[in-house]
Amino acid sequence: MLRNIDVAVARAFLAVVETGSVTLAARQLHLTQGAISQQIGRLEALAASRLFVRAGRGMTLTPEGRRAVPLARQFLAANEALLAALRQPAFQGEVRFGAPYDIIGSYAPHILRRFSSAFPGIRVSLICKDTIVLLEDMRAGRIDLALTTELGVGKGGETLRSDRLVWAGARNGDAHTRDPLPVSLGADTCVFRPVAIAALKKARREWEAVCEVSNMEPVRATIEADLAVAPLLSHSTPESLDIIDGDPRLPKLPLFCVNLYQAERLSPAAQEFAAHVRRSVAAG
Repeated sequence: MLRNIDVAVARAFLAVVETGSVTLAARQLHLTQGAISQQIGRLEALAASRLFVRAGRGMTLTPEGRRAVPLARQFLAANEALLAALRQPAFQGEVRFGAPYDIIGSYAPHILRRFSSAFPGIRVSLICKDTIVLLEDMRAGRIDLALTTELGVGKGGETLRSDRLVWAGARNGDAHTRDPLPVSLGADTCVFRPVAIAALKKARREWEAVCEVSNMEPVRATIEADLAVAPLLSHSTPESLDIIDGDPRLPKLPLFCVNLYQAERLSPAAQEFAAHVRRSVAAG
């Protein structure tokens, strides 16, 4: 008997994997929680095994679920490549795309590689600035599209996924135990900076700034050297660092949204790039 897996089922599965929650996965894919649960149930029926177990309010992968993750990602990537090949117009031109320092390393390479492969005639100019500055550039018409990290979403924005802000430190480091707490922060325009400072102030934890630039290289260097900790998005925390979640003296940080903004009038090339960004970010 021929058995097929629906792309929507694989997309729902990966959304729960990335968010750790049926509720957040439903919000990310603009579906109901019931629809997400039904999709997961269909996949588990095909697998003849449980793929998730509940862990508090979240969902944790079973061994069978962990084995399925890389294959599901390959499945979605193949689907997107086929769609792009089938409908690829002979676009030419340039797309001006902005992304902040905190997520450019985790999202931009994958997006640009796949888009360049599908549309070699389109040149993408990458602009890397803090979210606040990117939004100013959008209003001034200096860029066509921008990914941002924000506590919410502004007018004209579209939330593609949510991710928690976490404290990141060196592997087996002890910077988080020191007083005052050494912290690497972005510049004044960094959206994580006021949130982290407010959380430390509320927790009455004394701190001192070690690095105050909006550039991931020096921030990452101070963290890896165990000179400081820093607030980073969970999904964008490099594998060389640890997410510090066992220190009760570190205040919990909020969820952030990864949003997409686009100019009112987009060229066909920019419209295609926007669709590509949506699919890539939603799929993780």
